[in-house]
Amino acid sequence: MRKSIRVAAALVLGSALAASAAAQPPGTPPVTLPPVSPIAPLVTPASKTPETRPTGNAATVNGKAIPEVAVYRALRQFPVAHRDLARKEIMAHLIENALIDEYLTLLKMTVEEKDVDKLIADLKKELTDAKKDYVSELETMMLTQAEFRSEVTAQMKWEKFVQQQGTDPALKQLFDSSPDVFDGTQVRARHILMTPGTDEAKQKDAAQKLRGIKQVVEAEAKKAVDALPQTADALAKAQAEANRTDELFAAYAKEYSTCPSKKDGGDLNFFPRAGAMVEPFAKAAFALKAYEMSDVVATEFGYHLILVTQRRQGAPKKFEDVKEDVRMLYAMRIRESVIAMMKPKAQITITPK
Repeated sequence: MRKSIRVAAALVLGSALAASAAAQPPGTPPVTLPPVSPIAPLVTPASKTPETRPTGNAATVNGKAIPEVAVYRALRQFPVAHRDLARKEIMAHLIENALIDEYLTLLKMTVEEKDVDKLIADLKKELTDAKKDYVSELETMMLTQAEFRSEVTAQMKWEKFVQQQGTDPALKQLFDSSPDVFDGTQVRARHILMTPGTDEAKQKDAAQKLRGIKQVVEAEAKKAVDALPQTADALAKAQAEANRTDELFAAYAKEYSTCPSKKDGGDLNFFPRAGAMVEPFAKAAFALKAYEMSDVVATEFGYHLILVTQRRQGAPKKFEDVKEDVRMLYAMRIRESVIAMMKPKAQITITPK
């Protein structure tokens, strides 16, 4: 659920090099992760051994190839032990980028060649000032100049689209409708993750198991309350219910969850409404009160059962003070909407590794 791998992958995908040209702070409109931002810092590969540029395609999206080198370019930044999970995230990100680019092409969204030229010229100057060579840096990233220009152009088209859509009234509407996103409110949650893949029978089984766990936890928590003396007050009952719920949920997470958090009983610690978890997970978690469980929540990672254990209320903010945060979330929501529209009808073929 956390976006750490997705964000790390985004920093080292094809357009990562462009970042040196702009060096704008996080939240600068309309940058968001994902998609890849041309203002991400330049990342030098961790490997020092000679590398051969991979050949072939990792996937095709509506006939458009995603070359294996684009996956490897990001994948080599990760320790070997993490690469299987990282590859899935990198592939998902690249497929989404291809869908976004196709959508913008359908809209006839374009950018001026002179603007692309300027960004690349600015980058070259910064690299020269830093005593680095543009071509050598591209070679380090396994990027040809044509590939890099294509990556930069695609990102600039996306930024132009988001700028057109993200008018002040649209941003203000998002701000007004989502106070807990911008006021610093955080929740702490446990979760149980099951990963049934795309098999419908396995998905149904996973959902049934999670709902069964929820029913057992609720029933056992009720028993804990019923076992209290008749003189127990409401606070004592609430505490008994919370303790039993937390205890059992953690035990089930350790036994059944496929998330690394299982070792901590599924505990994800505190996280904000936006920017840390994928949207379906965050939306479900923030709708819960302390020691309430969600229904089954489907995300790109699998199926989740969520238990919120704490909530830290934030402080009200003025729109003007968080406008760039609003803009960043707005861009993320647009991206999610475009992908949700494009992906169901897309022809996506993934080449076996």
